Amino acid sequence: MPPRIRYQIRWFPVQTRMVAGGHMVETPSFMTYASVVSRDTVRIALLTAAVHDLGVKAADVQNAYLTAPTTEKVWTICGPEFGPDEGKKAIIMRALYRLKGSGTSYRNHISNCMRHLGYESCKADPDLWMKPRTRPDDGFEYYSYVLIYVDDILAISHEAMEDLQKINYYFKMKEGSMGDLDIYLGSKIRKVTLPNRVEAWMLSPTKYVLEAVKNVERYLDKEYGQKFPKRGSGPFPADYRPEIDKTQELKDDEVALSQ
Repeated sequence: MPPRIRYQIRWFPVQTRMVAGGHMVETPSFMTYASVVSRDTVRIALLTAAVHDLGVKAADVQNAYLTAPTTEKVWTICGPEFGPDEGKKAIIMRALYRLKGSGTSYRNHISNCMRHLGYESCKADPDLWMKPRTRPDDGFEYYSYVLIYVDDILAISHEAMEDLQKINYYFKMKEGSMGDLDIYLGSKIRKVTLPNRVEAWMLSPTKYVLEAVKNVERYLDKEYGQKFPKRGSGPFPADYRPEIDKTQELKDDEVALSQ
């Protein structure tokens, strides 16, 4: 019998999400590691798209982990949320959120889909998927790309939207998420024309930074009643010496906020 695991119910204003208490299961590390595409790869791919005048489209996978079968063998005793099935034993078949191996299960699942669609994984970055193509308008031969960062999908080709539609057949995308690139991995992205009339993709972390600052402002106001100064020359004083800093270490929640 696979090890038992408990569910946790998290309530949100609009929806309910059932997650598993993965901390109760000892899962080996080879079943938990899941890579994602690097930010440097994203920049290089956008550069390639600009140089070769290729289309760029993005989409988000809906309920990403639940699309994959779990590789862990775990079971649970159904609680009152299961209605007439309360008290029954159930084996978890899908990669529920918070199971330690769910990230790996999902990545392996979508990787199999990409291979099925004719893509091969890049040796330099395994989450960059490539496929040889020929642009019909001018006979230009190139590689189309699909970049995967968990549930964030980026397609680059002369028919990028069609490429996303093919993936959407196997992995349902969030409604309204398929389309022009706007934000990817926290960066605001848009196409610009440089002074020399060359088109390029611009990445800006402005929105991410503003949200990060708001989080810190809310925390300082709630916990300490403090506010940010209106102007600051930098995050640390000019004479700051971290090697001799003897202030109290941060608590776990403060560490997460700092990161």
